[in-house]
Amino acid sequence: MGVLTAELREVAGSLVRRADAPAQAGIFSGDNPAEYNVNDPIRLWVIQVVIIIGMTQLLSLFLSRIRQPRVIAEVIGGVILGPSIMGRIPNFSNTIFPKDSLPMLNLTSTIGLVLFLFLVGLEIDVRMVKRNAKASMIISAAGLIVPLGLGAALGVPIYNQFISPDVNFGYFVLFTAVAIGITAFPVLCRILTELKLLDTTVGVVVLSAGVGNDVVGWILLALTVALVNAANGLTALWVLLTAVGYVIFLLLPVRWGFHWLARWTGSLENGQPTAMMMTVTLLLVFISAFFTDIIGIHAIFGGFLAGLIIPHENGFAISLVEKLEDLVSILFLPLYFALSGLRTNLGLLNNGITWGYVVLICVIAFFSKFLGCGITAKLFGFNWRESGAIGALMSCKGLVELIVLNVGLQAGILDTRTFSMFVLHALVLTFMTTPLTLLLYPAKYRVHSGTVHDKPTKHGGVESGNVSPPMSQETFITKVAVVLDKIEQLPTIMTLTQLLQYSATHVPPPKYSIDHSTSEDEKASQVAPSLTYNSDATAQSPVSVDALRLIELTDRTSAVLMSQNADSLIRSDPVLSVIRTFGYLNRMIVTTALSVVGWEEFPSSVTTHVKQSNAQMVIIPWSSGSVFTENTENDNAAEGSNAATPAGTPGNPFEAMFGQKQSGQSSAVVHTQFIRKIFTDTPADVALYVDRGLPQTLEGQGGQHIFLPFFGGPDDRLALQFVVQLCMNPSMSATVVRYTKVESNDLSPMSTIEHAKAQHILNTSILNTTFGDTAYGAGNTQTRLQSDTTDNLLWERYSNNASPEVADALHRVNFEWERSSKPLHAVLDAASQTINHRSRENLRVVVVVGRSCRMALESHTSELRELIIERSISMGSDVAKTLGPLGAAFVATNANTSLLVLQASHH
Repeated sequence: MGVLTAELREVAGSLVRRADAPAQAGIFSGDNPAEYNVNDPIRLWVIQVVIIIGMTQLLSLFLSRIRQPRVIAEVIGGVILGPSIMGRIPNFSNTIFPKDSLPMLNLTSTIGLVLFLFLVGLEIDVRMVKRNAKASMIISAAGLIVPLGLGAALGVPIYNQFISPDVNFGYFVLFTAVAIGITAFPVLCRILTELKLLDTTVGVVVLSAGVGNDVVGWILLALTVALVNAANGLTALWVLLTAVGYVIFLLLPVRWGFHWLARWTGSLENGQPTAMMMTVTLLLVFISAFFTDIIGIHAIFGGFLAGLIIPHENGFAISLVEKLEDLVSILFLPLYFALSGLRTNLGLLNNGITWGYVVLICVIAFFSKFLGCGITAKLFGFNWRESGAIGALMSCKGLVELIVLNVGLQAGILDTRTFSMFVLHALVLTFMTTPLTLLLYPAKYRVHSGTVHDKPTKHGGVESGNVSPPMSQETFITKVAVVLDKIEQLPTIMTLTQLLQYSATHVPPPKYSIDHSTSEDEKASQVAPSLTYNSDATAQSPVSVDALRLIELTDRTSAVLMSQNADSLIRSDPVLSVIRTFGYLNRMIVTTALSVVGWEEFPSSVTTHVKQSNAQMVIIPWSSGSVFTENTENDNAAEGSNAATPAGTPGNPFEAMFGQKQSGQSSAVVHTQFIRKIFTDTPADVALYVDRGLPQTLEGQGGQHIFLPFFGGPDDRLALQFVVQLCMNPSMSATVVRYTKVESNDLSPMSTIEHAKAQHILNTSILNTTFGDTAYGAGNTQTRLQSDTTDNLLWERYSNNASPEVADALHRVNFEWERSSKPLHAVLDAASQTINHRSRENLRVVVVVGRSCRMALESHTSELRELIIERSISMGSDVAKTLGPLGAAFVATNANTSLLVLQASHH
């Protein structure tokens, strides 16, 4: 009888007896919920589940920090709860894990294991094998033949030393060979993904070799179980023939029928399984598990085979996994591996001979894989570091090894002592895999294929990526990279990129060029004539967009599948599909890229992508969605008359995001780590666009007006040039005000208490980070003088229409110069007047500011302190550190405008 069938019968038998038990009134009648009760087994089961999951989560908090897979925490948790440690506490095992309660725990864990093996089957994509097929097949064969042979040889002394003569010698040797030779494919996937090796040749080869190794290992394990469960050789032959017939039946007609049903229900086209498809899938999994169980092979093989027939097209497999994985990985799977730990008794390893064999098992299991696969990889042309990494990764055991060992224990091939020996070796080898791979193959030696890129969009049958867009020699941005990780950011990106688009017929002959990205010495003297002029009057936009889609890599199976299938996911991802369509409709050059990495790797992915794409500017969107708020009169009064927001206009997205009213770290506060890291590390200009959406009164209007306060420095020069470029679009106009601070004796200084309070707000950060903040007064007197000279040259050039190349744009720009003792207050007042005036003309106002005042002649720190006290602003200090003082002032006063914060490249 199969394992799953026996467990079902045992549990059913215990439940049938509930009629003989007296009724209970629960804890109010003195009932002890921790005592196992056949009438109500769920009580103790829940207690066991809570203890197991709690222990697993606690251990994983530590082990994940040293980059160890979750299975290590699950098994170690079981070992701690088992007879090795906590089982030595008097009555602990009899109270929490009594023998009568284990059938229910076994059943639920086996059900979870069947579903997990189904997910493992889903992860196996035979298309992987086609990549580097020859090398993968040979390495896979070497990683099987050598370990199988050495494992069989190792089985002989272990059998003679520890195993009862009642166990068939041939079966034990075969089982030992499988236990030594198998590679844990699921854990291997997660390690490769976490170490960012999936896009390297090493990762592709290891993954492909792991697929073949895993499949052959499962076949050999099924053969072993069939032989053990068969009464004689003829029965074993019938079992194997039936299994082969079932595999053929499942992989051909059933697979074809499943694919047809997925198309008929629309699930395959939509990439989302319907309720009917989910029902059919679950029934298929459990019927397949039932069949393999009743013919004498473990039920997990049925679940594994069912996973092999699921289509991967259009993200269908990913969507299906997303519906199952949390319940399986969080609830069921820890139960199974905790049971492995409960069955492990390290106290039985109580003499030198036993520990000697444990060491021997570890040595043979590791070096048979490491040398066999590593030497074969070296013969195929890999260098010694790559070969070592391949050997180390292929020696990984993990989940599959523990499943094999549990099957051997249940089949009677292993006893508790040898089971504990092999479990310990599996933990050691799994623990070694990540640090050894990092040691042998550190990041600086890796050759990545890079982020997955798609082909550019086409316009009129011509691939836009092959067309050099006409652009002037004015220092305008011609290629921007936009970063997207949420679909809610699409309106923000569309709005800004739309503003950048204009016909090349509006570009007159160029004349002068000042490059803000050069050094200050060069900037002071750079007034060079342009070298080329493109007179091609095509209507295609001269600005190209490179969209990078970031998907967070988690420990979920679906995330691993996304990482593996990034090359196909890039074509079906809805966010990238929308941006491609947007580019096509607007005759815009759009290229797309996709990267599946951990959250902490987002900034480095952006930096790498900017370098590879040679983008001049990277745009980071930060949208507040379509949320509209109505401020009360008291709120408006507290914020000051200039900050009043009319009812029905977008609310301030930063009040909740950065405000100190938040307890702990909100998602927006954590998001500032990403933004500030981009500002610090990106080797290009950076634009942070804070889009508050369109006010209801302006929806449907196409006009835009820009307000730019200019103080000087590289960031403000970039902002000025960017505003002029935006005004090349005929629907744009701008107001640019240059501010100079003058001294005044009428200023009333803040009190010591007020100053301390404001300083505390500005200095105390919610985040404990080392990211660079906005800077003031950098450089010496000479460099600051050079920067001031460059400011004057650029201002004179634009304000007096000295640049014929952009004369048409400058006609829509109003230049002003204002002197003020409180320039920050003056900026807010002028912005408020501009917003009120332009709103009457049905124009939407966007404020553009430089992030910092590097090389500027004055700082805004003191005045920002005054503003905080005057308007009783509750603002986290990370606002100023992220947006700069001007951006923070607009956010803090809840100005009714979107905000574009620019930083010039400092690399």
